[in-house]
Amino acid sequence: MCGRFAQNRKPHRYAEALGLLPEQLRMSELDEPIGRYNVAPHTPVHLLHLDDDGLRDDLVTWGWAPIWATGKHPTPFNARIETVATSNFFRNIWKTGRALIGADGWYEWRASLTDPTLKQPYFIRLKNHQPLFFAAIGQFPREGQEPLEGDGFVILSSAADDGLTTIHERKPIVLSPGLARAWLDPGVTSEEAEDIARFNASTAEAFEWYPVSRAVGNTHNDHPGLIKPIDDPLV
Repeated sequence: MCGRFAQNRKPHRYAEALGLLPEQLRMSELDEPIGRYNVAPHTPVHLLHLDDDGLRDDLVTWGWAPIWATGKHPTPFNARIETVATSNFFRNIWKTGRALIGADGWYEWRASLTDPTLKQPYFIRLKNHQPLFFAAIGQFPREGQEPLEGDGFVILSSAADDGLTTIHERKPIVLSPGLARAWLDPGVTSEEAEDIARFNASTAEAFEWYPVSRAVGNTHNDHPGLIKPIDDPLV
């Protein structure tokens, strides 16, 4: 689920889509579009989180594991909302590390029913083409401090619904701007945050999807053509 996504706007465009006031933003000085159309796990990603002085944007690695698990297992880059709240693996960052990933859409691979080795990538985005927000948890810089060893994040996932199930059985948890602000709010308890993610995330009817070039399967490819629809999908 969601092993690739697009993050191509200027960083402050994602923050503005949350509906926050300009004085609440402590954003990256980058004034150029991020311009990434094939974001892959274990690479630095623009992550939004809330500090006492406002919303911050930091580059954080996509993927995280607690120190005691480092090197023992592959570093996960997604976490299931059904189990994350009770998982010893994610316990610490679940309680203190809620964050958002602003994005423009994500990729899923649809497998052929007759030949599982034959897969076709699809790009999924909001029907209104606005920025979307993945619910994430992680370990990342606070109050403008320097990054620490072990910083990283995971994107939360849930079971796909309705038409999305024809593409993949799982989907990233996407929150509307209002719910995304609540997700970041430290006044919202862990239990309330779990309810937001499990029962109030955007459903399939909010999205549109279409087949795209298989070139997205190669992480060295990163250009706007990857999100353009194609007319001859394999699946």
